[in-house]
Amino acid sequence: MQMNEERSKLIAYGKKLIQDNYTLGTGGNLSIFNREKRQMLITPSGIPFPEITESDLVLMTLDGTVVEGTKKPSSEWVMHKIFYEKRADLNCMIHAHTIYSTVLAELRWNLPATHYMIAVAGPDVRCAEYASYGTPELAENAYTAMEDRKAVLLANHGILVGHKDIENAYNVLEEVEYCANIYYRAKSIGEPVVLDDAEMLRMATKFQSYGQI
Repeated sequence: MQMNEERSKLIAYGKKLIQDNYTLGTGGNLSIFNREKRQMLITPSGIPFPEITESDLVLMTLDGTVVEGTKKPSSEWVMHKIFYEKRADLNCMIHAHTIYSTVLAELRWNLPATHYMIAVAGPDVRCAEYASYGTPELAENAYTAMEDRKAVLLANHGILVGHKDIENAYNVLEEVEYCANIYYRAKSIGEPVVLDDAEMLRMATKFQSYGQI
């Protein structure tokens, strides 16, 4: 099998989604893109994350041709591939049904910059227009709303994040869900104060050199 290291990571982070209560059962999907070969490794459709094996993962080209695997790819594979086609900065996509981000998506609200950690995703996180799951319309809506950002809320559905690798993509998922949680709680007792654009630009700059480079 090709992409053995990436297969191990998709299995591990799929299980982590369940362990961290970021999704249930078969909800959500993950993929990693080999930009050199123009191939996407993605989780299969309809198999609970704890039960997925490395051979269940589907290796495919962006036109939908299966290179390796006997299972059907995730029904959201088109939503993953549009980002790989149009965003050179993204090599991993994670879609999940996290609770607080999905609450905002049910309301069709954007997530504003009421906590500086939202800067890992952008100056804010937009909510995409609604479309049925697995459709090209949903892929287009997600791509449009995620412009210049690394996360998007999917109306009445969940969240989609992307980054250069799976470790950073999962970090974006965690931080956005944390910010959505805090926003939900603050909104329940008052009106949260939104940080201005200048501060969020400052945060984005600071994050470029944060941690162990």
